[in-house]
Amino acid sequence: QVQLVESGGDLVQPGGSLTLSCTAPGFTSDDCGMEWHRQFPGRQREWVSSISSDGRTSYADSVKGRFTISKDKAKDTLYLQMNSLKPEDTAIYSCKTMSLCTYCSDVRCKRDNFWGQGTQVTVSS
Repeated sequence: QVQLVESGGDLVQPGGSLTLSCTAPGFTSDDCGMEWHRQFPGRQREWVSSISSDGRTSYADSVKGRFTISKDKAKDTLYLQMNSLKPEDTAIYSCKTMSLCTYCSDVRCKRDNFWGQGTQVTVSS
């Protein structure tokens, strides 16, 4: 079972920083484009940032200049560096493949569009 797993969520004061990570333990991908999304309590999920397979990045206006998306191809890990955090950034952050992506373990491969379960980020004093 391929499962994207996010980590790094925490409680942080306004103005603080966090770095989120996203991996698929036990699996490696074929260098797919990836995205971060977030969901506020009682609201629909919104797109935060994307990074294509060739490294092009894009950001929602609400996070532009504060958040940085990156990938470590050697570690097959996606990151979201979040600086100057605001209370309105409080949400559950999830990673997602941009489109169909193939993940392989030692014994099998699976091609699908994958989501993680999310990690909670709370910005509060």
